[in-house]
Amino acid sequence: MQKISVKEFKQLADYIKANYGIYLKDEKQTLVTGRLSNVLAEKNFTTFAEYFDYVVADKTGDAIVTLIDKITTNHTFFMREVDHFNYFKEKVLPQLASASKDKDLRIWSAGCSSGEEPYTLAMLIDEFFGADKKWWDAKVLATDISSKVLDIAVQGSYNNEGLAMIPAYWKLSYFEKLGNEKSVLIPKIRNEVIYRKFNLMDKTFPFKKKFHVIFCRNVMIYFDNKTKMDLVKKFYELTEPGGYLFIGHSESLNRNETDYKYILPAVYRKEA
Repeated sequence: MQKISVKEFKQLADYIKANYGIYLKDEKQTLVTGRLSNVLAEKNFTTFAEYFDYVVADKTGDAIVTLIDKITTNHTFFMREVDHFNYFKEKVLPQLASASKDKDLRIWSAGCSSGEEPYTLAMLIDEFFGADKKWWDAKVLATDISSKVLDIAVQGSYNNEGLAMIPAYWKLSYFEKLGNEKSVLIPKIRNEVIYRKFNLMDKTFPFKKKFHVIFCRNVMIYFDNKTKMDLVKKFYELTEPGGYLFIGHSESLNRNETDYKYILPAVYRKEA
């Protein structure tokens, strides 16, 4: 296993933070070395300095995607932090539906990983509106920095064991079997999610309209407080009055640093 020097680690960590917001503390040095050692071996690099030069020079973007995938954890599953989805279905959707004048519902799943979160939202929306869904523009925008996880998400195919938390009638209504081990979401649900590659550290957010709901869960755990709060300010500006921000249960916002109003653990609202 290649060892990383203090200088090499700082060079790599500074680059990642400046471009992707991810803050690698000094104690992460061993973790980074372990997760990247096989990449260096595959590419026949003898030092992390060589690897860094390769990442920076790569114009395809593949090298940085691999790097980000290695140092972060794309761990997600259907109905993760289920109380959020219950609140979304029982409180948020009825409230937004009754307040809407043009049957337009804009929801953003930021840091969507392999698609379980946005697809869960799409199923909740479909179930809530029922036959009236055809009158609504309620597609979910789902973004992530990783092309790898977005490719998985677009396919909408998952191992059956990963569907354990999904209600049985959802499995019957929204999934089709792919052999004995996998199931795929029906086109009706897959078509309700729009996937795009997007870096939350981009200076400009290219959205023409504001969102009624933003889900950004278990993403900001990788950011330092300033990076996190700068992003939250952008979210606030992109939230419709009366709209919501959902973050991960392992995350929190300092109420003195944000204009969002605290509603529940990890649930915030922009007051109308």
